[in-house]
Amino acid sequence: MANAQRQTTTVVETQPVKQKNEVSRKIGILGGTFNPIHLGHLIIADQVLNQLGLEQIRFMPDATPPHIDKKIAIPAADRVAMVNRAIADNPQFCIEMMEVIRGGISYTVDTMRALHQAHPETEYYFIIGGDMVEYLPKWYQIDELVNLVHFVGVKRHGYEQKSPYPIIWVDVPFVDISSTLIRSKVKQHQSINYLVPTAVEQYIKEHQLYE
Repeated sequence: MANAQRQTTTVVETQPVKQKNEVSRKIGILGGTFNPIHLGHLIIADQVLNQLGLEQIRFMPDATPPHIDKKIAIPAADRVAMVNRAIADNPQFCIEMMEVIRGGISYTVDTMRALHQAHPETEYYFIIGGDMVEYLPKWYQIDELVNLVHFVGVKRHGYEQKSPYPIIWVDVPFVDISSTLIRSKVKQHQSINYLVPTAVEQYIKEHQLYE
C-alpha cells in the first residue's frame, strides 16, 4: 500500500440512511498480521467497542502478511491460534477467518464486499491507526470501500486528524507495544510478560516461535 498525501480538511463521519424495518448490527473489524497479537491490540479493540457502543469486535488476521520479511513470517495457523487464546475470555471479541480461508494477499475492499454480501444487515466499523489514515487515498478501490465501512481512526501523537474521507476518531491510551518489539525480545530471550496475554506467551514458548 503506497503512501498517501497528507490532507488539509477534517471530515465528520456521517451515518448512511437505513430503512425503518432494516435490522442493523454494529460490528468492529480489527485487521492485521497479529505476529503476534499483543495487549496494545486488545486495548484498542476494547476502547473502540465501548466508546462506539459496538456489539462485537472481530479480529481479522491476514493470510499472507504484506510488506513483511519472509524470515519472520510464521504460518497463519499459529497467528490464528494466538488470537483465539488472547480473546478467549471476552465474549464480545471473536475472530474473522475470511482472509485466512481465502488465502493469499487480500484487498480490504474485496473482504468487506464479501462480508456485506454474507451479512447485509451489519454495519462494519473498520479500525485503523491514526498513522494509517493519511494513506487512505492510496488504498485499492477506496471510493467503494468508504461506502462499505465506517472508518475508525485511533488517535496517535504526531498525526493530524485530517482526511478527505469520513473518519470516526477515538481516543485510546497510548501503549508503546509492537509485534516487532515482542519478536525481538523473544529472540534475545527477554521477558514479554505483561506485553502479551499469558496464554499467548505460553503458546510462543510451547511452539518455540520467533527464536
